[in-house]
Amino acid sequence: MIRVFIDGSSGTTGLRIHERMQARQDVQVCVLPECDRKSVSARLQAALASDVVFLCLPDDAAREIAALLPSEDGPLVIDTSTAHRTSDNWVYGFPELHGQRDKLMHTRRIANPGCHASGFIALIRPLTDTGQLPTDALLSCFSLTGYSGGGKKMIADYTAVPRDPALDSPRLYAMGQSHKHLPEMQAMTGLAKAPVFSPIVAPFYAGMAVSVPLHRDLLPCTPSQLRACYESYYAGCSLIHVSPDETPAGLSAGRLAERDDMILYVSGNEDRMLVTALFDNLGKGASGAAIQNMNLALGLPETEGLRLGGNL
Repeated sequence: MIRVFIDGSSGTTGLRIHERMQARQDVQVCVLPECDRKSVSARLQAALASDVVFLCLPDDAAREIAALLPSEDGPLVIDTSTAHRTSDNWVYGFPELHGQRDKLMHTRRIANPGCHASGFIALIRPLTDTGQLPTDALLSCFSLTGYSGGGKKMIADYTAVPRDPALDSPRLYAMGQSHKHLPEMQAMTGLAKAPVFSPIVAPFYAGMAVSVPLHRDLLPCTPSQLRACYESYYAGCSLIHVSPDETPAGLSAGRLAERDDMILYVSGNEDRMLVTALFDNLGKGASGAAIQNMNLALGLPETEGLRLGGNL
């Protein structure tokens, strides 16, 4: 039996992990009494008694508890915060990137990717890895997400009755180009400069569509050639699929809600292309990815306990 402790189990990421774990017969989840959930000593004791610890905490709290856990013989630690995503001492938890899967199978410290970053990296890393996109390319990215990614306060704001009318339509945010996912978006794609990034939150609970426009002058290939590049790069991957649809009439950002996989789309023409990653911000963008990483690190089937769909 795998003993699991979710530190921060009341947040959206922690709740989704707990939900997935409850359906598994090979996992026992440690749940602290309400009075102990803010006690560092009680949380540390629960973590040390576990095989796997998920840190679903704010950055500073994640750093605090991680520093108290042994790095060699202690539990497997999977941090879902931003705290360690560009740290040399942690392995970035995106197994589909070439060379990353083996690292994840031989570490006790995993930094789970951010939701927006997951889509951007899935789209751009294959192009920089294969040399099709120069690392000095100047890119832009826009990302449409459901409000669950904003945590408890944002969920409360969007579900309030009555609701602020300003929340009834999509809203741009982080317009100062300092979004917390930008460092990993740049680091994990090898880009010399971070993209101009425009995240947008809309009045639906879960789902995400991350898109990057590519001009032919920047990427000298056709849509079919670009699609073939993705298919080759992600061949054999269980959680990332490439849609064969060359001209999707439209994409609903919430289409993959409750699923833990991701679909990539290539659209446009020979002059201008748009590549899009469609997934659940709480699935492949957070909790689903964390469970995938746990499975790999423990030598279990990669998709154990995850929800995958059959339709592209």
